[in-house]
Amino acid sequence: MCTRIFWSDNGVAKVASRTMDWLVSDEPRLWSLPAGLRRSGGAPGAIEWESKFASVCLSMFDSGTVDGMNDQGLGVHLLYLESADFGAPGDGPVIGNTHWGQWVLDRFATVSEAVDAMEGMRVESVPIRGQNLHCHMSLEDTHGDSAIVEPIAGKLVVHHGPEYAVMANDPTFDEQLANLRRYLPYGGDLPLPGDILSTDRFVRATYFLEHLPPPRDVEEAVAGVIHIASNVACPPGAPYNDFSVYPTWWTSAVDLTNLTYYFWSRLSPGLIWVSLADLARPAGSPVLVLDPEAPGLTGDISDRFLPLEGALPY
Repeated sequence: MCTRIFWSDNGVAKVASRTMDWLVSDEPRLWSLPAGLRRSGGAPGAIEWESKFASVCLSMFDSGTVDGMNDQGLGVHLLYLESADFGAPGDGPVIGNTHWGQWVLDRFATVSEAVDAMEGMRVESVPIRGQNLHCHMSLEDTHGDSAIVEPIAGKLVVHHGPEYAVMANDPTFDEQLANLRRYLPYGGDLPLPGDILSTDRFVRATYFLEHLPPPRDVEEAVAGVIHIASNVACPPGAPYNDFSVYPTWWTSAVDLTNLTYYFWSRLSPGLIWVSLADLARPAGSPVLVLDPEAPGLTGDISDRFLPLEGALPY
């Protein structure tokens, strides 16, 4: 499935990277969203809001934001979690899982602000193309803060702190941490694992993140987390134990310090990136959109966005 890595203590820039692993392409689209947009939460009775901050984000199947960062240097990543339990309808504010990530990008400047606002909130699973895609969320910011948020037994369980730098898929985060302690040098005696299982990817990403050498510049810092994402990526055709195949379709990276968003499609050898400063526009400006897998894209593509024709699909 997917893996997220956050490198906050390299002395150069706060950077993170994640992979998107899925059975089929998630048909990503890259959006530049201004402040001042009126939004709703994508589920019956969900909250409504107006965006305070501009953001660059990736959508999945035109149904919701799964990855992105805002102009305050807050990054958000949604990964699949089969064991997520959203619970039964109840009291309190509600938001659909398809709109959860964008609500965070629209409204908050730091991890702490977002975590505090989630207190008592209920996330509801909204079907995408007939499937309930259970998920959990990771957040990071320019202060080096981080959080992992998981819907468990109808409540949002939060692990909040800079030490929570890696996230994968199932099992739950607590169980991932317990499994990590079975390996060297985390208290156990098992050698570093090499499978594509979520538990193995979590251990490898944690280990290699701790061994990244200090970067000389921002480029090396971004390259460092992308290298680890590549180490835990799933090559096309690589099967899990049950012979299902979930290859890595793309890898993203965020430089929260310098407000740059990177994207690498595994269908292309070329890395592309977007500067939020170059996309800065007044509140209420048109929404801009780009197919990040369009042929011929390479390097800085901040000037390749086009105004959206019609309404936002989510």
